[in-house]
Order: sequence, then C-alpha cells, then structure tokens
Amino acid sequence: MIKHRLRCAVVVAAGLAVAGVSHAQNWPTRPIRLIVPFAPGGNTDIIARAIAPKMTQELGQQILIDNRGGAGSTLGTAMAVKSPPDGYTIVMVSAAHVINPGVRKSLPYDSINDFAPVTLVADVPNGLVVHPSLPVKDIKQLVALAKARPGQLAYATPGHGTSTHLAIEMLSHASGVKMLHVPYKGVGPATMDVVSGQAQMIFAALPAFIEFVRAGRLRMIAQASVKRSPAAPDVPTMIEQGYKDFIVSSGFGMFAPAKTPRPVIDRLNASVVKALADPAVRSGLSSQGAEPVGNTPEEYDRYNRTEIERWTKVARAAGVVAE
Repeated sequence: MIKHRLRCAVVVAAGLAVAGVSHAQNWPTRPIRLIVPFAPGGNTDIIARAIAPKMTQELGQQILIDNRGGAGSTLGTAMAVKSPPDGYTIVMVSAAHVINPGVRKSLPYDSINDFAPVTLVADVPNGLVVHPSLPVKDIKQLVALAKARPGQLAYATPGHGTSTHLAIEMLSHASGVKMLHVPYKGVGPATMDVVSGQAQMIFAALPAFIEFVRAGRLRMIAQASVKRSPAAPDVPTMIEQGYKDFIVSSGFGMFAPAKTPRPVIDRLNASVVKALADPAVRSGLSSQGAEPVGNTPEEYDRYNRTEIERWTKVARAAGVVAE
C-alpha cells in the first residue's frame, strides 16, 4: 500500500511538472500586465514604456502598463507579488525597492524571497536640479543659500525614504544645512511642482527632468555619479564639487512573483535584453541619462541583495528613521 501511494505521488508530481513545462512553452497566450508602482511620468514609468513596445513584438502579446502609485511604491509592488506566479503580472521597480527595507518598519512582502528576478533593466544616476529663480549654479552656492535661509528651501521627493529623499539628506548631513522636505506620491508630480516653482529643488534620476533642463525650465547643478553622464556632460559631479564618494544611482529592474516557472522568467529576460539591444531604445534611454543593462536573473538577484544592504547603511548614516 505504501509503495502504491509513493508511486501515485511520483506520477502526480511528474504530471504537474509536465503541465508546468507545457504551460511555460505555450506562454504567453494573453496580454501581460506590467505594474509600475508609481504615478505616470516618473522615471520608472518612462523606462517601462521605453521597452514595452519591443517586448510586445518579441513575446507576441501586448505589454500593458498599469500605474499603481502610493506608499513609496509598496502598494503596486505588493499587488504584483501577490498575483498568480504565471508570468502574466510583472513589476518594474526603482531604487525604492532596495531602500524600503531600511527605512520602513514593515513591508507587505519580503523584498528578496517573494520575488523572482528577471533583469536589471537600466542604471540611472541621480542629479540635483533647482528652479531657475533660485540664485544658485553649483552646490557651494546652494549650501550657502540654505545656511542663510535655514528650513526655508523646499525640496520635493516622491516620498519618505526614496533615493531622492536620501540624496538630499546625505547632502544636508554632509554640509550641515537644514531644508524643508515636501513628499509627493511620485517623482512625476514632484518634478512638476519644481518646474512650477512650488518647490525649489529635486534630487532625482535624470530621465525625470532632463528635458526640462534642456528647455531651460530647470537648472541642473550636480549629478551624483562616478563620472559625468553623456546626457549632461557640462554638469559636474558631486565628487568634483568636493563631496567624496557621493554616489546615488537608481537601478530600475523587473521582477515576477516568486515561483514563476523558470522558462517564463527566461523568456521575459530574453525579451527585455532584446529590447535593450535595439538601437532606437538604447539611444532613447541614453539620451535620458539611463544606462541600459539587461543582465541575468542571477546577476540581478545578487545586485538586489547588495543594494538592500548598502542603502540600509546609507539610511542609518543619513539619519532617516523607519516609518
């Protein structure tokens, strides 16, 4: 009887495995929802929409962008990770994904174990821009003005504990200035309020504001990368302006829910890598200051773990307490 049950269990397991392989081979047979856990118009949205058309061509099914902003990206991310692990719901995350574990008391998911990494899509340096009415052209002048007006200069962010927030806190900590934090529900709305003059500055990834800089509606005074981005060759880095090791970049990556079949992950990965290889896509991303990546799921997993550890240390050093 025991042997019979064991044989039945093996047969059932084998059948499920075959069914899973068959599903993966036939996938996709319907449109795929790509959740962007931020409001439209932000960096994550821009990068997702840059690769979605080519992914659609490669997979033969429409990639549908679904913006679900709120709670520092955790609402949309939780929605994605709690979806069936069948490849039909995926999520594009920003640096918020690796920062949140260090600045929030609790999350509705495990930032590592509840996700199946697909790939790191792009790496983007952050830059500091100010409204043209602010009489500063570099970090030294900004710090001097902030010291003359303690707590009066308002900086916009897409929320507490985002890379945008931490970057300004790092600057404030290093220079001894105090500025006013004005959080929004996404980098798009935050950037637009700086453009309109409702806030004086924002420290965000380049795609969010680079066109406004080129149009003269914002002034970029620094970028937080190792070297100057080709998208802003005339703007000095924070390191060049005397802030050693001041590097803040945003990694934009794609995840599926944990337990998504590996063949499905591989197809998603291949579709993103192929999209990033397209000259028009690469050129479009590069012109926005985004460096296309497209690594393996294993490489992205290692990146995710390393960045969570790094940003937790940064948050503690900057004095950003968990919510």
